[in-house]
Amino acid sequence: MRTAVILMLTIFLPPALEAAPPPSNGIPLPATYKHWQVLGVSHRDDNRSLRAIVGNTTAMIAARKGDTDPWPDGTILGKLVWKDSRHPFWQPAIVPGALSHIEFMVKDRKRFKETGGWGFARWVGDKLEPLNNDGGKPCFECHKAAAKTDFVFTRPVRLP
Repeated sequence: MRTAVILMLTIFLPPALEAAPPPSNGIPLPATYKHWQVLGVSHRDDNRSLRAIVGNTTAMIAARKGDTDPWPDGTILGKLVWKDSRHPFWQPAIVPGALSHIEFMVKDRKRFKETGGWGFARWVGDKLEPLNNDGGKPCFECHKAAAKTDFVFTRPVRLP
């Protein structure tokens, strides 16, 4: 009986329990990010990509309360990034194509003092290869342009 139960658990393990990729810049891939709520969306013309911006529970509560100046410690913002593609049945529609990368910003003022209180992590492609780029310092250089919004470019969507 015990063997049968173990076998069933092995067969029915959800994908979230598969082996995680190695950390990026010392930050592990958040195990539950696929279940987070959408905080915003964006499209970048320069690299022809679509992005869904998701947030953990701390981020979502802060965004809904307007408590994002600054974002609270424990906030994790994720960007799920796909290359632009045309819908095969409706050519005017731009839809997600191949996965480009996923990236996360982790708010921890003590741990990430040198980068505005944020840790930056990125995994590239379907294989989720971690990008390790000097502790995220190059990411922070771009995010300095958003210093007035706690280094976050994302604008949380407003819902009625």
